[in-house]
Amino acid sequence: MSEEKKEKDFSFKKYAWKQFKKNKAAMVSMYILLFLVFTALSAHFIANDQPLYAKYRGNSYYPAFQTYFNSAKTDSTINPLTGNWEKLQFDITDWKQLELESVVWCPIPYSPEKPDRYNREYVAPTDQQYYKNTNGEIVPAPKKFRHHMGTDAIGRDVAAGLIHGTKVSLLVGILSMGIAASIGIILGALAGFYGDKNLIATRFRYYMTILGVIMGFFYAFIARNIALTEGFNEGMGAGILALLVSMLLFFVVVFIFNTIGRINLPGFLNKQVTVPVDSIVSRGIEILNSMPNLLLIITISAIMKERSLVILMVIIGITSWTGIARFTRAEFLKIRELEFLQAAKALGYSDRRTMLKHALPNGLAPVFVSIAFGIASAILVESGLSFLGIGVPDESVTWGSLLSLGRQEFEAWWLVMFPGIAIFITITVYNLIGEGLRDALDPKLKQ
Repeated sequence: MSEEKKEKDFSFKKYAWKQFKKNKAAMVSMYILLFLVFTALSAHFIANDQPLYAKYRGNSYYPAFQTYFNSAKTDSTINPLTGNWEKLQFDITDWKQLELESVVWCPIPYSPEKPDRYNREYVAPTDQQYYKNTNGEIVPAPKKFRHHMGTDAIGRDVAAGLIHGTKVSLLVGILSMGIAASIGIILGALAGFYGDKNLIATRFRYYMTILGVIMGFFYAFIARNIALTEGFNEGMGAGILALLVSMLLFFVVVFIFNTIGRINLPGFLNKQVTVPVDSIVSRGIEILNSMPNLLLIITISAIMKERSLVILMVIIGITSWTGIARFTRAEFLKIRELEFLQAAKALGYSDRRTMLKHALPNGLAPVFVSIAFGIASAILVESGLSFLGIGVPDESVTWGSLLSLGRQEFEAWWLVMFPGIAIFITITVYNLIGEGLRDALDPKLKQ
């Protein structure tokens, strides 16, 4: 194949993927991350005190699957001894005490929030553990019902907490960086594209847009806090949908205020002014960077009256966008001087089309690297806040909250070691993927 044809068929995406695959550590990290994602998505079926399948008095049930869609699922069966109807509410029924004709348990037959009364007071993985059989006798726990990673003070299973904590940690990392990326990319793109002199608007429109951003944030995230919290409590899909609705509401409010700002008013407010977008964004970045990030998050978390997963993600997101904005701004400052963007302007394309269709796709590569590192940082921040007791609510089990339990009992090494290993592996995986992306997307290393 001639050199000319090779250059014609060259695709930077294929080249970057090929370079990424050459990085063995990054590829192994990618597989581990996929495993963590699978674990998070199927946590309900891996660690649950409800069996996957159970046959009870001639009837077949699938409690773990049925409560996944309806947590208050109930069913009834006839007691052959008394002839009375027996009601089964799947989520609170103690399935281990029923005389099941056949059963398939989850790999870890415990839920993270439900205590085991027979194994309280920090039972170690190697300690003698007990189990109440269907005859009501307290016997040594069979291998299937042992707590393989120990328990906490009230008997909650550490392994179940780790499995379900994976979902919380990945959710916090991805969604908080989703918020940070949205803010950082938009502000960085505006700052790099317009600079200080290229955006001209009336003073009234300028003030109305700033007011729209403030009002949009209030109505989209503060006023919808309960809706967002309920959405994430229902499940990941409902939570993401609620978050998308909030983001849409934010942009709608900004658009409405911006449109109102187009009204021609006489006098001072109708005067054309240059909007120093770059200076506003850059000073905002400098102000946020001048404050210790963790201290700022702790302060905001302490001010908020209610602790919730959504609030925590929003706080991490709105305090972590500065790095992404700086990368995006730098890329746009470089791209806006290139020939293809000058040609777009000369052809009369609108700023929105030029920015979204031509500049943005060519300026996002460094941002992906920053996002990968940012997810690792967000998981670490969440774990740190939960460790300090100001992160997610107490009823939510996370890796950080498990570490926090270890402070109360120094001899309970399993409460520190297992969550610590999980955090270490996850952070390392994201960092190695970030380094792999950085090497693959760096044009200086192109061969």
